[in-house]
Formats: sequence, C-alpha cells, structure tokens
Amino acid sequence: MKRANALTTLSTALALALALALGAAAPLQASASAPLPPEVIAEVGRLVDADAERLTAIFKDFHQHPELGFTEVRTAGIVAKELRALGFEVTEGIAKTGVVAVLRNGEGPTLWFRADMDANGIKEETGLPYAPKAKQRLPSGVEVDVMHACGHDAHTTWLLGVAKAMKAMTSAWSGTLVVYAQPAEELGLGAQGMVEDGLWERGFPKPDFALGSHTAPIPVGVVSSTPGVRMAGFDMLDITFKGRGGHGSAPHMTIDPMVMQAQAVLAYQTIISRTLDPQAPAVLTVGAIEAGRDNNVIPDSAKLMLNLRWFQQDVREEMIERIDTVNRGIAIANGVPEADMPTRQMKGYANPLANDPALVAHVNPTLRATFGDDKVIDAFPAVMGSEDFQEAFAPLKTPYVFMLVGVAPPEMFAKAQAEGKPFPYSNHNPNFFVDLAAIPLGTKANVVAALALMRKTD
Repeated sequence: MKRANALTTLSTALALALALALGAAAPLQASASAPLPPEVIAEVGRLVDADAERLTAIFKDFHQHPELGFTEVRTAGIVAKELRALGFEVTEGIAKTGVVAVLRNGEGPTLWFRADMDANGIKEETGLPYAPKAKQRLPSGVEVDVMHACGHDAHTTWLLGVAKAMKAMTSAWSGTLVVYAQPAEELGLGAQGMVEDGLWERGFPKPDFALGSHTAPIPVGVVSSTPGVRMAGFDMLDITFKGRGGHGSAPHMTIDPMVMQAQAVLAYQTIISRTLDPQAPAVLTVGAIEAGRDNNVIPDSAKLMLNLRWFQQDVREEMIERIDTVNRGIAIANGVPEADMPTRQMKGYANPLANDPALVAHVNPTLRATFGDDKVIDAFPAVMGSEDFQEAFAPLKTPYVFMLVGVAPPEMFAKAQAEGKPFPYSNHNPNFFVDLAAIPLGTKANVVAALALMRKTD
C-alpha cells in the first residue's frame, strides 16, 4: 500500500504541475511485454553517461540561441550536421526548417522519433549563465525577447543523444529509425506544415509507430507514460475588430475598436462558464492584443489572439460559434456597419493527443526496469496542455506513444509538495529551466523506449 500511495500522490502532483504548466511490424499486443534485458539497459546507461558532457554542452548552446517557429535555421543546421556525422540519411528544409534523418538497420519495423525545436517569445528571468543574451528580429523589424520556456532545447538534445546511442547499439535492434526535428510546435503549425510540404510523398519510410516526449515540471528521473487521451486539442485563432479611428479627444466621431476588444475579452469568459456543460473541460485564453500605438489616437482596428483547449469536437464547435456570436453582437452594439463585421482567422490546430495502449504496455516495463517502479507513472488525469506531434501521423493513422519526462530539481519539487504549493514554475514561465541532470536521464528514457519498440526478436 505504501508504494501505491506514493504513486497516487505523485500522479496527483504531476496532474497539478501540468495543469499549471503541456518492414511491416508484427502488431503489438495491449498486454505488457517483458522489459529489455538488464545488460541492454546497462549498455544504454554506459553510452549515454559517456556522452553526457557533449550533450550538456549542446543543450546549453541551444538554450542560449533560441529561435521562434519557422526560423530555427541555426538549430536545424546543427541537428543536420550532427546526424550526417553519425551516418544518417538527412533531408533538410521541410516546412522551412524541418529535418528528417533515416538510419536503416535491416528488416523490422519503422519507428519515427520526434523533437520540436522552436522557442517562445518570452524574456528569460532564470539568471542562468547560459541564458539567451540577444533578442530576435522579426520580419516586421521589431525585436523581441526569446527563450526556451518549454524545454524544446532539451527535446532536440535528446534527439541527438538518441541518434548516437541507437547507432552504437544496432546489434540490439532491427528495422528503420527515423529521427526528425520539427519546427513551430508553439504556433501549432509545424507538424501540419511538414505534412503539407510533402512529408509523406518524399519517399521516407512509412512509420509503423511513432515516439515522442516532452519536458514536464516534475522531478528529474520521473517519467509519465499513460495510455489513452493525454492532452487536449487546441485552436489558435485571431479576431479582428474593425472600427473608425480618430482623435482621442473626440471619441464620439469614431467607432472605438479598443472598447470592442475589451468588451470581447470579458464576454468570452462567459462562453465557458455559462454556455458549455460544466463537465466538459474547455479553456479559452486571450494571449495577446495588437492595437494602436499612440496615447491620443483611437486606432482603426484591434486584433485579439485566442487559444482554445478542448477534448470534444462538439465543445470546440460550440466555442467557435459563440465567439462569432459575441463578436457580432458587440460590433452591432457599437454601430459597426455590416461590411465591417469582425473577422476570424483560424491558424494552428491539433486534435487531442491519445497514446496507443499497446505501445504504452510495450514500453513501460522497460521504463520501470530502467528507472524503478516508483519513477514511472502510468495513470494520471489528462491535462489541458496540447501538442501537435500527433498531427504529423494523422494522415497515416500511425499509433504512437508520447511520454512526459521530469526536468525539475527533485529537492525543489519535494519542498513545494511539503508546503502544499504548486511547483514554483511551469512551462511558458520566465523562470522555467531544465535541470541539467535531465539531459542524460531524458536521453536514456527515450533510448530505452525506442529499443523496447524495435528490439530484435527470435
């Protein structure tokens, strides 16, 4: 009972942390498989530990040079160079900066392993010696602060560690390994962008299954691998209110889009609280407002950038319909002519992420044998965080498993739990950071998961 209680407690803490924070193969059966042999797991540990210094240096370099979605030119160049040096067949420039690399190792299944590369438009406040020092200039000429506030620098480092370890352990697996670095996950456009740029028409080996992982603000050494729906679906959309600009001293001669956008921000919140079924989880967030520039000028328009999270398609459709209704009602009440009604632009989108139970059952015994039973969580509530990983495989209906890997210092996490508080930072927070111990440990988690799926069989 003590172990069960410990797992329950950690599962609850994980859910809270994330809520604050995000050859033809033989078919895999849903029943649990045997773990990898101890000597194979030990060899993974030896190889990754020997590579830890190099990987940590790469991680620090990625962290110090973050790049926003679809501009990950430097990062992608490093990834391509490292993978070519290992002997992978490398293709660059998919959806601008995406990289796909293939390693063939005889007959067997094909596994695609993904890392996303992009950073966030946030000013880092960690004080780390390898924090980014420069802003990024946008095409508009505006310079913005950028940081890796979601751990994609760790993901990309893990990918390079996985590639090197798998190349060194070809005697332990067979088939085809495809590792790929994806752009623009934060925009919700990267996976779809690669598909639209011909990902599945370029002759790459088609996947039998796929594997991915993400940093989580839980203790280093803890891995969550849970079957079923894990993350919410999402939409990114922009709403533009059109008005009539003018002098700030004469608002009666204008139609003020600033007032309309303010009314909309408040009205949107009633969509969740007064329109949707309270038992149907959903989130509506206004993440940014673009409007005006001068103190004494009422602008012609105002744009709101929204983010929706949902698990059910009917909930998604209801939210979008209600947003349109709210927008139109506010515009009419403010005297906007019919020709200038608010517009809605749909941008990034992904369905809920749902792990394949058979793959999870295939991977988890090896994760437990690697990290210990108390460090692998296979049951916790789905979270409102989202991913676009699964959208790359939607056209092929490829089964996948997506893990969450702890990157928080255990002592900090334990202190917060003891005080009954949430962990001090979550993903997308200016203070988010990856404990350096998570670089080799996260690499090991991904390597043993890949080997569990591609192990040689008699």
